[in-house]
Amino acid sequence: MSRASSATAEAFQALHAAGLLILPNAWDAGSARLVESLGAKAVATSSAAVAWAHGYPDGNFLPLARLVATTAAIARVLRVPLSVDIEGGYSDDPAAVGEVVARVIDAGAAGINLEDGAGDPALLCAKIAAARAAAARVGVALFINARTDVYLRGMGPAEARVEATLARAARYQGAGADGIFVPGVVTAHDIAALVAGLGLPLNVMARPQLPPAAQLEALGVRRLSAGAAMAEVVYGKVAALAGAFLRDGVSAAVLEGAMDYGAINALMPKD
Repeated sequence: MSRASSATAEAFQALHAAGLLILPNAWDAGSARLVESLGAKAVATSSAAVAWAHGYPDGNFLPLARLVATTAAIARVLRVPLSVDIEGGYSDDPAAVGEVVARVIDAGAAGINLEDGAGDPALLCAKIAAARAAAARVGVALFINARTDVYLRGMGPAEARVEATLARAARYQGAGADGIFVPGVVTAHDIAALVAGLGLPLNVMARPQLPPAAQLEALGVRRLSAGAAMAEVVYGKVAALAGAFLRDGVSAAVLEGAMDYGAINALMPKD
């Protein structure tokens, strides 16, 4: 394992200062290296995709050892900063969440996502504070992206969600968050209102109804994440290919659209 350097963490912080950081989320070392090779300025994991890759459901079920090992495996192949989605921190004990954060920093994470889900915002505040303290102890300016699920879970009436999100975001900022992730928001009106009311960079998640990247940047969004979308597409493709192969046994169909073996092999570092 290689602890994220202070310089790497600071570089990741700087990527949120201007423009739009686009993150096609990865789930293992191979997918992360591929994303980096295509020009990504940073790589972020999807908690759902990482859990599925290990045969677990999303929702804080992934064993911590698997999360740490995956973080270390991805960090090994990257030269750009890595942000790790740690869901709700795999515990409701803030001290335990601080230990999780220390371990992923030690494995190479320069940033994390930490979510409130359906829980009390006060609990996420305590977890953020514990995460900030853990990062301070090792001298890493960890980017803490606080995710609030007001939109994703449809909490309260639609017309009240901007205000509810801003109220939570203010508390998370006070606890030490560096950014606010609002998956599920899609309208330009609400996005503009969030940007205007936030004191931190806004992260949104890919959805069919979401405005295009250029418009998001003009609205002031600083980070656009694919979330689990690419993994979902990959699983859909594998299901279609494997189903057809099992049914028909036609080899040509299995190879259609394949990336070249040699090109994939050449991407992977030998050490």
